[in-house]
Amino acid sequence: MRQPVGNWLLMALTAASLAACTSSKEVPVDPNLFPADYKKEIFDLLSTTLIDPTNIRGAFITDPVLSAVDKDQRYTVCVRYSARDASRQYIGSTDRIAYFYGGHLNQFIEPTGGQCAKAPYKPFPELEKLCKSEHKCV
Repeated sequence: MRQPVGNWLLMALTAASLAACTSSKEVPVDPNLFPADYKKEIFDLLSTTLIDPTNIRGAFITDPVLSAVDKDQRYTVCVRYSARDASRQYIGSTDRIAYFYGGHLNQFIEPTGGQCAKAPYKPFPELEKLCKSEHKCV
């Protein structure tokens, strides 16, 4: 049974109006929004990416600072820790730099060119207390 053209036109107009409502203007993100939960975001990342995220030693972190990244400025945080490998042996101190965009962790990579060499580290005891039930925590 064929529907009248009026019903089809009404459905098309309704669909178009709903699409217009959902594609409202996006609010631009401030790329340099201060990362208020920087410690938690780094903690959460390391708890899921380290081979053995327990019994971490020598954990240190810096406060977020605006740093030059190419032609822009971004908040960065330096992190230092000593974690264990799959055989539960400590692999030595590891340095990482976290880049934040819009107040959230965007990259967590090895620093280059001495980016964290003179960083004012402070203790990061939350990371040293990390323990997951599937691992033996000493």
